[in-house]
Amino acid sequence: MNAVIKEITQEQIKPDRSAFKVGDGVKVHTRVREGNKERIQIFSGIVIARKGSGIHETFTVRRISFGEGVERVFPVHSPSIEKIEVDRESVRMRARMYYLRERIGKAANKVKEKRVFESQKH
Repeated sequence: MNAVIKEITQEQIKPDRSAFKVGDGVKVHTRVREGNKERIQIFSGIVIARKGSGIHETFTVRRISFGEGVERVFPVHSPSIEKIEVDRESVRMRARMYYLRERIGKAANKVKEKRVFESQKH
């Protein structure tokens, strides 16, 4: 039975969605329906966790909005996600960055950023 489920869900998996990791700053473009209209809403923040595998994989994005921490969990292969843009690439330090929940102010967005020097660009 497991092979049948895997085969059915394989066609739902989007291959371009795994280009980000925990600690990266991302902009998630989601489709929002309001009545009979549809628009794109952007949720930007730091990826603090990735869980699951296959079609069940999810990621959590955290940002500070008006002094309050806001977290949102997205399914990676959701059809309502238009695209995931990587703003800032980070130096990965751990698998989950839940310690950012305890931080206040500027420190809440501090993650070691990966720097690419001009000599390393191709």
